[in-house]
Amino acid sequence: MSEPLLRVLNRMRGLILDPDVLVKAVGSGRQKGTTPQWRRAELRYVDLKGGRHLQVTTFDATQAFTKNYPAGDARDAVDALLDEPFGHWNVDTTTEHHAVRVTKKLEALVITTPRATEVEVAREHDKPKERLLPADDPVFVTLGISDKDGTLKPSRQGKYRQVEEFLRQLDAGLEDAKGKLRKPTADDPLRIVDLGCGNGYLTFAAQRYLTLKGLPVVVTGVDVKEQSRDHNSAVAEKLGVAAEFIAGTISGVELPQPPDVVLALHACDTATDDALARAVEWEAPLVLAAPCCHHDIAAQLRKQPTPSPYAALTRHGILRERLADTLTDGLRASLLRISGYRVDVVQFVESQHTPRNTMLRAVRTGGPVRGGSVRKEYDDLVSTWRLRPRLGELLGVTTGE
Repeated sequence: MSEPLLRVLNRMRGLILDPDVLVKAVGSGRQKGTTPQWRRAELRYVDLKGGRHLQVTTFDATQAFTKNYPAGDARDAVDALLDEPFGHWNVDTTTEHHAVRVTKKLEALVITTPRATEVEVAREHDKPKERLLPADDPVFVTLGISDKDGTLKPSRQGKYRQVEEFLRQLDAGLEDAKGKLRKPTADDPLRIVDLGCGNGYLTFAAQRYLTLKGLPVVVTGVDVKEQSRDHNSAVAEKLGVAAEFIAGTISGVELPQPPDVVLALHACDTATDDALARAVEWEAPLVLAAPCCHHDIAAQLRKQPTPSPYAALTRHGILRERLADTLTDGLRASLLRISGYRVDVVQFVESQHTPRNTMLRAVRTGGPVRGGSVRKEYDDLVSTWRLRPRLGELLGVTTGE
C-alpha cells in the first residue's frame, strides 16, 4: 500500500536523526521529471574528538563531498537532503531495514524488513579507503613508487594518488562505454594505446588493474623519446606483461589494429590535440585525455583584441591564462561532440596537487554531427574570440569565416 510521501519522509527523518538507532541512510535515484542536486547521499554517525557527529557524504557525477554535523545540529542538513527529489531512500537501523520508493504519483511505497538480531553500529571516523591497486603491487615496486618492501615512498605519494584517481576515471569510462566496446577475449584482448606515455606509470597501472579484474588487455605506449621506449620495454619484460612501446610522434604512429581505448594524459599543449585527432580517426569507443599546458589558445588571446564585454577577463595575465585553459578544454569537448562523442569534463586529481586537474572523458556514440546546435555553439564561440583551435584544423572543422 502506498502512503503520502511527506508522511513517510518524516518517519525516515526521525530515524535518521536518532544517533542511537541509525546505521546508515542512502538517498539515490530521481523522481520522474526531476534532477536532484546530488547523484547519491549517504548518512551515518561517527565519533569524533568533539563527540558524535552525523557524517553526510554527497556525490555528484565525479566527486564525493563529506561534511560532519554535531548530532544535535544536523536537522537542517537532513531536511535539505530529504527535500531533494530522490527516487529511493534506504534507511538501515539497528533493528530494521526500510526501503522507500517514490511512485510516479509522488506517493511512497515502503518495505520494512526486521533484522534477525540487533546489530552493533561501527562509529569509526577514518575508515581505510579502498585502493584499486595497493601500494605493494609489483607495478608500483618496479616503477619505484614503492620500495622493495612494498611501502609507498613519501616522495611518490602524489604520483600514487594520481594513478589511483586515473584508475577510477578509467573504471567509470569503461562503465559508460558499455555497449560501445566490443567484448574482448584472450585471443583478441582489449587494445589500449597511451599517446605520450612518458615513463608509463598510467600505462602499466591500467594494464595491471584491468587484468586483475579479469579483462584481457594489451597496451601500447607511444612517446617521442627513445629513452621512454627502452625504459618501458624493460619494465614490461620485468613484469611479464603484454605491452609494446614505440618511439615516434603521435601524429605519425601506425598501429596494426585500431585501439579500443585511447589515453592522452598530460600530453603537452597541442600534443593533446594530436592525440584527440588520432582517437577520432581511429573511431576509438573510449577516450580519456587530461590536458597539460594550453599555450596555443593563450598565445592567440594575447594577439587578438578581446571581444566586448570580456576585456576584464583578459586584462590581467593570470585571468587570461585561466580563461585560455577553460576555452581550450571547452573547444576540445565541443569538437569531440561534433565528431560523434558524448563528452564529460571531470576533475582528474584534486586542485591542491596540480592546477591541470581536468579530464575529458569521451564515449563514441555515432558519426560526425554536420549541423545543429552543437556545431552552432562551436562556431559562435570560435568566431566571437577569433580563434583557430588546433584540433579543429586537424579534424577539418572550420567556421564560415
